[in-house]
Amino acid sequence: MDLLNAIITLTNFVIVPAIAYGSQLALGALGVTLIYGILRFSNFAHGDTMAFGTMVTILFTWLFQSWGISLGVFPTALLALPFGIAGCALFVLLTDRAVYRFYREQKAKPVILVIVSMGVMFIMNGVVRFIIGPDDHAFGDGERFIISARTFRALTGLEEGLAIRTSTGITVITAVIVVALLFWFLNKTRTGKSMRAYSDNEDLALLSGINPEKVVMVTWIIVAALATVAGTLYGLDKSFKAFTYFQLLLPIFASAIVGGLGSPVGAIAGGFVIAFSEVTITYAWKKVLVYALPDGMGPDGLVQLLSTDYKFAVSFIILLVVLLFRPTGLFKGKSV
Repeated sequence: MDLLNAIITLTNFVIVPAIAYGSQLALGALGVTLIYGILRFSNFAHGDTMAFGTMVTILFTWLFQSWGISLGVFPTALLALPFGIAGCALFVLLTDRAVYRFYREQKAKPVILVIVSMGVMFIMNGVVRFIIGPDDHAFGDGERFIISARTFRALTGLEEGLAIRTSTGITVITAVIVVALLFWFLNKTRTGKSMRAYSDNEDLALLSGINPEKVVMVTWIIVAALATVAGTLYGLDKSFKAFTYFQLLLPIFASAIVGGLGSPVGAIAGGFVIAFSEVTITYAWKKVLVYALPDGMGPDGLVQLLSTDYKFAVSFIILLVVLLFRPTGLFKGKSV
């Protein structure tokens, strides 16, 4: 029974949160890797793109709630999500037309576009904070848990309970659907194949009659959709705060680089590597070890390698190690 309690505790506080967090990072990293693979620059504004799309979703969620519209046991944010994607897509397309297009026409080096994206990042961060404010916003409604710890304990008779939040289940299911649709689009549709061809060899793609402006437009729309979905799922799981999404830029880029920058499969794998690393290293293992070890051998301290305040340091260390020893990442993306 003690071993079962140890497994349930581990599942409740490490495995389930890491799967949800990894799904969110994977969706964010997919957006980064698409921009790098197709438009050939590292978009430092991606975290704030997530924040902008989530903000639009929240505003529509509040509007629907004020009208008495809901999805019952599911969060109203799911109903507002298409509007958030549309608003984010419109914003990034306008940004591309006003800013990035000029530098593409000038054949600017990727480092110039990186610096430009940093300027866009600060502007987007300011716009989001000006509209919705700098404070935390919890916008989730509906049923809170798929199964609560109390219900699980009553069903199993174990001391420890397993709680699975509705936001966690929605995150995993949505991530699977979005990733499946993305891979189907890239591999089966004509536009998706054009994007892959443009990414592999721009000059040859242009000679084949591929319209570069269409490729750029579709890329930004997909990135906006991925960013809004990832940001909304993260906000439902935790809460929304504009500056938090700026901080997420580090683990998202770490996920993309660890997996292989430019590789969609690598972005997904990297997201889960970073998530499990952060959660595992910052978790206090005392309770699990007390159950798992024989009586009297359990530790007195927390057995926590790092405080949760330093979880982003884990991403940074993993990023440094990968850049030093395997800059192409796990799935041999483009060298950083």
